[in-house]
This record gives sequence, C-alpha cells and structure tokens, in this order.
Amino acid sequence: MNLDRADERRMMVQTQILSRGVKNKRVLRAMEMVPRHFFVPEEFAGVAYHDHPIPIGHDQTISQPYIVARMTELLAPEEGDIILEIGTGSGYQAAVLSAMGARVISLERIVELVDGALSNLQKAGVGNVSVFVSDGTLGWENMAPYDGIIITAATPAVPSILIEQLAVNGRIVAPVGPQHMQVLVRLTRSTEGIRREEYDGVRFVPLIGRNSWNS
Repeated sequence: MNLDRADERRMMVQTQILSRGVKNKRVLRAMEMVPRHFFVPEEFAGVAYHDHPIPIGHDQTISQPYIVARMTELLAPEEGDIILEIGTGSGYQAAVLSAMGARVISLERIVELVDGALSNLQKAGVGNVSVFVSDGTLGWENMAPYDGIIITAATPAVPSILIEQLAVNGRIVAPVGPQHMQVLVRLTRSTEGIRREEYDGVRFVPLIGRNSWNS
C-alpha cells in the first residue's frame, strides 16, 4: 500500500470512525492502510478523506469513510475469508477487505466503473480482488459458498439467491429499505436458519438488477 497522505488517514480514523464507535482494530488498521485518494476522481482527490460520500460518475458514489468502516465491522471478515461484494464502484471497499486478508469477488454492472476500479486497485497495489461485469443481484455461484457478502447499494430486500450462496456462519451486510432511506441489516446464517439484525439508518444509491430495482 502507498503510504502517501498517511497523516490524513490517521486523522480520518481518529475523528470520523473511532470516535463514532467502530472498535475493531483490524478494520481501523485497514482504513489507515488503504490510500482512499486513489479511489476517487482526480478532481475530488483533495477531499478524499473528508466526512462525506463522493461522486464517482454514472450516478454512483464512494461511501463516506465511516460507513465503509461500519459495514466492514458488521461483516467482520477474517483473514482467508472469501467475500462477495455486490457493487464494486471505485474499488475502495474491496481494497479495505483485501487489506484485512480477505479474498474478494466483486461484481459491478457498469463497465466503465469496472475499468476504473481495476486501475485504482492496481495503482494502490491491492491484490486478492477479482472484479467482474455482472448483475450482482444474481450472485456469483462459481465461488460459493461465501464467508461474507456485502451489498454496497440500497435494496428493498436481500435477494434470496445471495442468501443461498452464503456459507454456514457467514454474514450478509446490506442497506435494506425504500430508495429514500434504508437501515443497515446483517443476516447471519447458522445450521438453524437466518438471524436478522438491524443497525444504523443510511441512504445509498439503488441496487439495480433482476432481483432488486430494475431501473
């Protein structure tokens, strides 16, 4: 990882993430490691570590640092886990998961964003991430079952096909609800079924696909 602007990352973690209750040391360390300014458009590089989402084109955004950290903490990936990400965007969330030692399969429907994400990941020196152009609401059966699945766009419900691709003891984290407002939901699969937990209120761009909103 490139350590340029490391002081800004440390400040970001201290003032935006740790101060709001994210305690997982591995998450905090990953947020300090990944050069977020590599994952935003050049015209926004100066505000890459500010406390707000940033547009990345095609009506998509990179989430504010706190939300990335919060969702990652809820997902709780362990080193060596196989994680499916629905919505690659600029590649930043995948880079954070990779920094925690996860193997990431990331799906993105917008070809231009895939090209950009691959360039960003290469520039940041991130390995262990594979990005595919695909309808993420269908999942990616080739690598299932997954230790974790993270959905980085708003969905009215977690698609059942993604639940089917989740391993026992695996977790899905997603913003669930209507397009104007959602709640972060974590589903945990056990041998007895699915446990649902609800957390923070959030607002994401909509998840487009066969098993979510169609347009």
